[in-house]
Amino acid sequence: MIVVLGLLVALGPLTIDMYLPALPKIADELSLTSSVAQLTLTGTLAGLALGQLVIGPLSDSLGRRKPLIAGILLHMAASLLCLFAPNILMLGIARGLQGVGAAAAMVVAVAVVGDLFAGSAAATVMSRLMLVLGVAPVVAPSLGAAVLLRASWHWVFAALVVVAGALLVMAVVALPETLPVDHRRPLKVRGIISTYLELLRDLRFVTLVVVAALGMSGLFAYISGASFVLQGRYGLGQGAFALVFGAGAIALIGATQFNVVLLRRFSPQQIMVWALFAASAAGAVFVALTVAHVGGLVGFVVPVWAILAAMGLVIPNAPAVALTRHPDAAGTAAALLGAAQFGVGAAVAPLVGVLGNDEFAMATVMSVGVVVALGALLVTGVHKNAPAPAVAGEAVAEAA
Repeated sequence: MIVVLGLLVALGPLTIDMYLPALPKIADELSLTSSVAQLTLTGTLAGLALGQLVIGPLSDSLGRRKPLIAGILLHMAASLLCLFAPNILMLGIARGLQGVGAAAAMVVAVAVVGDLFAGSAAATVMSRLMLVLGVAPVVAPSLGAAVLLRASWHWVFAALVVVAGALLVMAVVALPETLPVDHRRPLKVRGIISTYLELLRDLRFVTLVVVAALGMSGLFAYISGASFVLQGRYGLGQGAFALVFGAGAIALIGATQFNVVLLRRFSPQQIMVWALFAASAAGAVFVALTVAHVGGLVGFVVPVWAILAAMGLVIPNAPAVALTRHPDAAGTAAALLGAAQFGVGAAVAPLVGVLGNDEFAMATVMSVGVVVALGALLVTGVHKNAPAPAVAGEAVAEAA
């Protein structure tokens, strides 16, 4: 089940990351500035955010499987539109639709975790999902670079059609329905709005959503600017870029798995606070290095990897604790979480471009995000009075 859910969640990162090595080529071929080319990334992230707000309530009403299958089919159709896109406008629209389709896979996977697990058990499962999910940023740029060696950037999207098709078959065959009919909510606009308002009135839930979103903002700042800094500023080729970019993903993955060990002794809330303190310190060093123009490539990648590793301790825990607060509306809660994460990502991507697509822009955006997240946790006191941690294996077995 964890492998299936992890592969479904990976559709979003694959959609985002496979074409990252092609961004400079897209900008050159379509005679665009780098910041305009990045708007295609913004379109995908916006689709991921808005799509989840719609698909989450649908999955609470129709069950998990139907919205999932419809979303993957939409993703495949949008990928074909990207393949034949003649200009930036069509490419941007198609990328947005791709995001909506990928949103179905992501929100349903997280909602299934909410259906089956709670508390530290949910955090443990989310960490295991991140292990599977983390392979996507490692593999995706390499797949994209391999395509670019033999064909134009358009054919990256042909590869995505194949990937989505394989996931569709897997979902149909291997994913059972986890939301019983008697637990489903009526599909009424007033009821959907009421559920969203109920969630938004919960200050601690909203705080956890903000922390999850700001935790992802550092990752999206890296995603949006990495190709321009590493390839443009430091002259890395497509293969070297894929390796360095993948190393950051490995730092993130490793931290998510260490999170499972930490959960045996500490609560998810405690882990988040200490991780955000560490990320804030790394961010301060990162900004100082970029302002002083020292450190070179090493001075760029080491602070980035440190922040990504810290986010590996935040990204699984914040959604897990948030979902536990509202298990009766897991789909809608997962939608708010995903929409906030990718909505912030949609804002961060062009912001890095506007600030200059350089080391200072990335350092500033990544550092501000983690500092604000830490402040939100401390001010609202979410980290206090946390329940005692359970042994990971026992917690998962008990929840199952």
